[in-house]
Amino acid sequence: MYAIVEIAGQQFKVAKDQKVFVHRLQTEEGKKVSFDNVLLLEDGEKVTIGAPAIDGAQVEAKVLKHLKGDKVIVFKKKRRKGYRVKNGHRQALTEILVENITASGAKKAAPAKQATPKAVETAVKPKPAAQQPKAKTTAKADDLKKVEGIGPKISETLIAAGIKTFEDLAGITPDKISEIIANVRGNHVTGTWPKQAKLAAEGKWDELKKWQDELDGGKA
Repeated sequence: MYAIVEIAGQQFKVAKDQKVFVHRLQTEEGKKVSFDNVLLLEDGEKVTIGAPAIDGAQVEAKVLKHLKGDKVIVFKKKRRKGYRVKNGHRQALTEILVENITASGAKKAAPAKQATPKAVETAVKPKPAAQQPKAKTTAKADDLKKVEGIGPKISETLIAAGIKTFEDLAGITPDKISEIIANVRGNHVTGTWPKQAKLAAEGKWDELKKWQDELDGGKA
């Protein structure tokens, strides 16, 4: 009779009175240990295959000693890089003696209680995210430099003051514009700017172009 059993993450084909080296176990030397993850059992002509493990099957063993395996050399090299690393490794092992293979009747740990479909749905269903206030849509800034007499510096100053569109510029007086751009160097004539901006806001580009040909720096 033999069995295929999983021990410490590895699968072994074991039989009674067989000694096996496995990855280091926490059980002390001389103590008994059992493994219930039996994947296959063969008893004469009868073969039982688990799905994945056989219910009630168990392999009982005794821990003989803890030891280290043979040294394994691990050498790493990178061509044309001057990189060479040499390390040694000895795997921690445990020698066990298989004393008995039980086909049925062994007690296994009770499986964890499965959550009901309703509980699963409650656990998986994500909580609605807190609604974020919608950002206010801001009007796209116009190219104020299309107004005769406005240069890059004045355009930046007007935008900083909140005047970003032709419609904004058309809605203020020339005197107010002069106050806003007072710190910009130069002699600026603002009298025609609101009217030019109004034509631009209404899309009357041909009329604006014809008028601008008659202006001199925004001055009529």
